[in-house]
Amino acid sequence: MKYKLLYLILFTGLVLTGCSDNFLKEAQSYGKYDESIFANQTETGWFIDKMYYDYFYGFNSPIKTIVGLYSTDNTYCTEEKGGTITSLNQINGNQVTLTNAADGNAYYGATMTSTVTANPYTRIRNCNILISEMDDTGKGLPTTFRNTAKGQAYFLRALQYYDLVRIYGGVPIDTVVYIASTDASTQLPRATTTQCVTQIVSDLKMAASLLPTSWTASTDYGRFTKGAALAVISRVLLTYASPLFNNDWDNSSNQRWKDALAAGLAAKAECDADGYGLYGSSAKDWATMFAMSNTVNKEAIMVQLCNSSSASSSAVNNGWENTIRLTSQGGSGGLAAPKEMIDLFPLANGTRPTVSNGYVDSLFFLNRDPRFYRTFAFNGRVWGHKANSSRVVWSYRHLFYNTSKKSTSIVYTGNNTINSPAYVCKMSSSTADTTAIQYSGTQIYEYRYAELLLNIAECYAATGDLTNCLSYLKLIRARVGVPAGTLGDYGITNGAGSFADKYAAIEACLYERRIELAYEGKRFWDIQRWLLYSGSSTASTGSNTCSKLGLTPINGTCRTGNYWQTKTMISGTTDSDPLASVRGSISVNPDDATFQTELQNLATFYKTYLVRVKTESPMDSYSSGSQAYIKWNPNYYIWGLTSTILSNNTWLPQTIGWNDNSGTNGTFDYTK
Repeated sequence: MKYKLLYLILFTGLVLTGCSDNFLKEAQSYGKYDESIFANQTETGWFIDKMYYDYFYGFNSPIKTIVGLYSTDNTYCTEEKGGTITSLNQINGNQVTLTNAADGNAYYGATMTSTVTANPYTRIRNCNILISEMDDTGKGLPTTFRNTAKGQAYFLRALQYYDLVRIYGGVPIDTVVYIASTDASTQLPRATTTQCVTQIVSDLKMAASLLPTSWTASTDYGRFTKGAALAVISRVLLTYASPLFNNDWDNSSNQRWKDALAAGLAAKAECDADGYGLYGSSAKDWATMFAMSNTVNKEAIMVQLCNSSSASSSAVNNGWENTIRLTSQGGSGGLAAPKEMIDLFPLANGTRPTVSNGYVDSLFFLNRDPRFYRTFAFNGRVWGHKANSSRVVWSYRHLFYNTSKKSTSIVYTGNNTINSPAYVCKMSSSTADTTAIQYSGTQIYEYRYAELLLNIAECYAATGDLTNCLSYLKLIRARVGVPAGTLGDYGITNGAGSFADKYAAIEACLYERRIELAYEGKRFWDIQRWLLYSGSSTASTGSNTCSKLGLTPINGTCRTGNYWQTKTMISGTTDSDPLASVRGSISVNPDDATFQTELQNLATFYKTYLVRVKTESPMDSYSSGSQAYIKWNPNYYIWGLTSTILSNNTWLPQTIGWNDNSGTNGTFDYTK
């Protein structure tokens, strides 16, 4: 096999390896390497590292999604983050409906040129090259090395096709190395979604047969494993069985649900045998897990390792710490939790936070699920860092009337202008260096064992096995310390003791995913595959999912912000914090034995000194200042191919719900 390869050799991804910065600098000149590199184990290792890099270099925040691209857009289309409607056309109700090819999604990539750009089909091509070369040029390399090299390539190829399918439905399947040509033989057709899923699962099964159950922790921790390959099959088949692609989803005997369940159980069996499992047995352990830095964790099925140094040009620094830390802590200002997220988490006994169950939203921090206190910070809570492990955060505001200027201004404590009474602190490290917070080395979890359990629970629910569904959900809650209660259901059935039907069970699974996986980049994909913006898509023919599950469609809702403001206004010529002298005794720390007493003291403080007020403009607003509401059109669940893609690949059909370059509605049915 003789052909010239043009590579940009870099490294990283879900691993940290030993590639030198000198090599990186040389590689940035787009040096040319032929297939002889695959006869050398070291150089082949660099090529593999480059593949990880092309996939995962942008994965520097847990709320970023889509391999190679890694954008926050999907997460910002969910209930988890407000204030983004006008910048995201897909949820902007003032935006004209996008239906033309010119408005399609450009992730697919452009035509390859003389320089290599990391786009989906370039990444797929590199996987194909490695697989081919390990059986050709590299046949003299050690068998174990060749197998693990190919296993990683099969895994990466499957990941790329999976994200292509989640965005476009079926796409052309390329599993061999093509030389650039206009020959008709290279004009690959648009495969059906079923064909793509079959290929993805085949690749992952091959990866599982070639990959080890674990890697040497000191050098290769974070690389793909056999258990990870099987776990991703579970995720893929769960998506394939869901209403987005499955018009027969409401049939408990549907084969797709059965296959997804079998895949989940097989993955769990392998992962259990290989030492994976839930980390810890308390909410404190749960929080500790998220603060680990390049440390082996049995819950980490797929993990992005990060670097706390700024010296290496190849370093991936976790940007999450900087994103969520308040201005007063040296961060970028914090991530405000919409009221809808604050009001979402269960009560301490596991039941839903309703008025009838005793929930008081003005004192939202009382009597909540243990994970609430590890997901959100708020006025009076300890949120420490390297310089001060017992630092208490304050973000209320007060009014100051300047008697000299005869004007009133709003003053924010610590310049923390965050427009919510609670803000995300999940996946934050108590040892974060606020003087160099942009260089966090905290690892990011792409796939946790808890998600695998939730996948299995959902499949049990969809197939009508409500008992096993409940048993798996119990595992999630028991781990963080939710009490079993008199019914032994950990509050999951909200006092009923069992699920009324499979729809209640499915809804409970989706609810638990919102809590357990909050701010981990998973919510959008759950919304998408269950069509929760509207309950149906342009290609769906089954029952409305929102109606069946008893859920309010997300369309027409908004994300709400509030402030805590002091009851006392400062008046005079000099401003001062009206609560500076009375807040010193307040310190709420979920690690303290006196935590519940601290919460009660905080409630008294709030009731005495603070009042909740609306934001001056809505958290989501249009340029006019009016309230903005989410509007996601049914054809957005699966995007159309762009004008450029269709022009360069004239044989590809456009997606249903989208117009092609001639203005004709697409015919490609992604549910097939």
